[in-house]
This record gives sequence, structure tokens and C-alpha cells, in this order.
Amino acid sequence: MIVNYREKRKRAEAIAADIVARGGSASVVGADLADPESVRGLADGIAAEFGRLDVVVLNASGGLERGAAPGYAMALNRDAQVRLVRAVLPLLPVNGRIVFVTSHQAHFFGRKPVPAEYVPIAASKRAGEDALRAMIPELGARGVGLRVVSGDMIEGTIIVRLLGRRDPGAVAARKGFGELPSVAEFARAVADAATEAGESGRTVYVGGADYLDAARLLPGDAGV
Repeated sequence: MIVNYREKRKRAEAIAADIVARGGSASVVGADLADPESVRGLADGIAAEFGRLDVVVLNASGGLERGAAPGYAMALNRDAQVRLVRAVLPLLPVNGRIVFVTSHQAHFFGRKPVPAEYVPIAASKRAGEDALRAMIPELGARGVGLRVVSGDMIEGTIIVRLLGRRDPGAVAARKGFGELPSVAEFARAVADAATEAGESGRTVYVGGADYLDAARLLPGDAGV
């Protein structure tokens, strides 16, 4: 496994060390996904050292950072996701998989209310998902599948902590519908999405029963 980071090298190293401690293999690499040159360097480095990728998990997200440049959320949550996929697509074999990680508030953006502070992330993550879905024919021509994993607010994550500081009522409102999913629950869903069979573009939902009750799931979608 390759764990990418932009600034938080120690956090990436801790994740890699945990994977190794559990019997896996992992390495870390630093790249800013919003920087085209950095992404090219990332792809070239992976090609030179490993030769291929079996699964790409698109977990980067941003937009709540104070002082972020206008348009940063869209640059990271949409543009960088597409850029990375195009850069590493030649490294993915037939039956390779791309997993896009998102939130219910982004996945259902435009269909369900979103806290004002979260709108930049919700809009840009939805745009990123739409852009990747538009690539399904291109991915399919290479035998590569796309899976989307959408979750309610995940207890203990940085986004929930940041939103809790700026709009505590929004977090409390979500908790009013029941316990928020844990990091472990969400991680299991992402891991399963990386390997399970199914039609490209399928969405797996984690938590947030009220979202699923209010939305008609597409054929092949699943709740966790």
C-alpha cells in the first residue's frame, strides 16, 4: 500500500506502520494533489518503483481550512481527483478499482439541506463525483471500475471536529438521528468497495438512515 500525504508526514507514517504491524506492507510518499507537477511526479514515482496499482482510494478532501484561496475546495475535491485518476490510469490493470470517498451531504447535495459552513465542500465533492462518473465509459474501456462510498458524518474525524467548532448545531442535528458511524465502520466499507464485484458506479452508503429513507437508491446501491 502507498499512503500519500501533503504535509502530515508523521500521520502517514503512523498509518503505514500500523499496516506493517498487521502483516501488510506499506510506504509513504508526499504529493500535493492540487499541483499538476506534484501529481505527475507521484505517478512517475509509483510507475518506477512498483510498476502498477491495483486500487486507488480517493480520500483527499478540503474546503473548511481558514484562509484557503477562493476556489480551493473545487480545485481539490473535483479537479485534483480527475487529474490523479488520469495520471495513474495507465498503471491500473484490468479489474483495477477506483474508490471515491464522499459524504451524504455531498452525495445528496441539491436534494437535502447542507449546513452553510459545509456548502463549499458539499458542492465541490458532488462535482468531483459527477466528473468521475462521467469517466465511467473511459474507465470501462480499460476494464477499470469505479465505486463510490458515501457516509454520514463520521465520529472522530477532522471534518466533524472543524464543523463542530464553527457550527455545533449542525453536528448535534446529525446526532439527533442516531449514532454517527465510526471510522472503523467506514473503513470496512471502503475496503469492501475496493474488492467486491458489481457494476461500475455503484454507491455504498454508510449510516444516515434518514438520507436513505428520503432518497430512492439506484439499482445496485447498498446501505451499510
